[in-house]
Amino acid sequence: MNNSFIEQAYKDLSDLVAIDTVSAQGRNLERGADFVQALLEAEGFVVQRFAGKVAPILLAEAGAGARTMLIYNHYDVQPESPLELWESDPFIVTERTDAAGVVRLHARGVSDDKGEFIVRLAALRALKAQNGGVLPLKIKWLLEGEEEIGSPSIENFVKTHAIALKADGCWWEFGAIDPSGRPILIGGLKGIICLELRAKVAESDLHSSYGAVVDNPLWRLAKAVSSLRDDTGHILIDGFYDDVIAPSKADLEAVANVPDESDALAKAYGIKGFLENASGARFFERLCLEPVINVNGFHGGYGDAGSKTVLPKEGFVKLDFRLVPGQHPNKILELLKNHLIKIGLPDIEVIELESSGLAARSDLTHPFMQTAIATARDVFGIEPVVEPSAGGSGPMQPFVDFIGLPVVCAGISNHKSFVHAPNENIVKAHFEKGLAFALEFFARVSKM
Repeated sequence: MNNSFIEQAYKDLSDLVAIDTVSAQGRNLERGADFVQALLEAEGFVVQRFAGKVAPILLAEAGAGARTMLIYNHYDVQPESPLELWESDPFIVTERTDAAGVVRLHARGVSDDKGEFIVRLAALRALKAQNGGVLPLKIKWLLEGEEEIGSPSIENFVKTHAIALKADGCWWEFGAIDPSGRPILIGGLKGIICLELRAKVAESDLHSSYGAVVDNPLWRLAKAVSSLRDDTGHILIDGFYDDVIAPSKADLEAVANVPDESDALAKAYGIKGFLENASGARFFERLCLEPVINVNGFHGGYGDAGSKTVLPKEGFVKLDFRLVPGQHPNKILELLKNHLIKIGLPDIEVIELESSGLAARSDLTHPFMQTAIATARDVFGIEPVVEPSAGGSGPMQPFVDFIGLPVVCAGISNHKSFVHAPNENIVKAHFEKGLAFALEFFARVSKM
């Protein structure tokens, strides 16, 4: 690829990152949408703008040909806090070389998801130049500014505009390159439901001596939480697994062939050990194909220095369930409520939080998926890692169910990208490799 395209891509990335589009705080979302729209229109895209619940949704189209690719990205980012942990301004792209000699670009959104958007835009710019100013395939590009707050507008938008969004396949907003340089391609996402359990025993905190006669809300919450899974992580709620759709033969073969990186993950994050001592295929089977429950936080009572002999009046626990195809958040909510009644905790209030969604998983044998896999193999010169699903969640299900699209994740993140954390980054070499992949992927889909 011509160096001028690469340099323009770096400039576009810096300019876009400089707009602090923090959806959780409603910051600069209109301005961010304006900038993205201007970038697209400069490349010949016709852009329609729709009002979302929090931020604008952009639907852009350009090109012509027998094949159509839908691209999904988002222009919002997570809050930058805690600011004191950043080693440079979070909204200025800063180049630093790490202890291993790897050159990285640091900034909020440089990986999630502004870097991914800019890579694809730059590749389309280069592809158009190679073809006399014309794109050899039709591109439909859907961008939102609410992904980091659970995409509250996207399901209804996709359902309403399903015909307009028809394509041969969808390129999702993220992807990764592993420490050995292998591209990681993913064909699905888990569903999610986020909940809060609340227990209250009084209208005021009490002296702890009353613990002899008054129950403690934190004991009740501890009982509730400890009843939800066993020591291996298997969930103990009656009926929880009833609707799970078994993974396909291709899904199981894919996880069996994923290189074992459990040791690398443990070293990167200082993990003491894995559930079931899982490694190899079992590690990725759990991560990609099985549901899980997480305790996100346990709150209540005294937590400052020293002791305070108090019986707290109330407490709460935040949970999330990561779900697989077949499981519905509404049913999981009801099963949980029934479980709490069954174990003698009918007083615990269950509150559904804003983030919920269904799982999605694409057919790894679909021609669009196989084209992505072959492109990665040839561009990177190594067999790619193919995962049937990521362990995380996102609004992919409407694209699979309402439009009927195969969806592939392929991108430029890395295992130390610190996405959502201070010092978010991408490897500079991955950015340029991602440009080469995107250019070839677009070209191959146009001939698919």
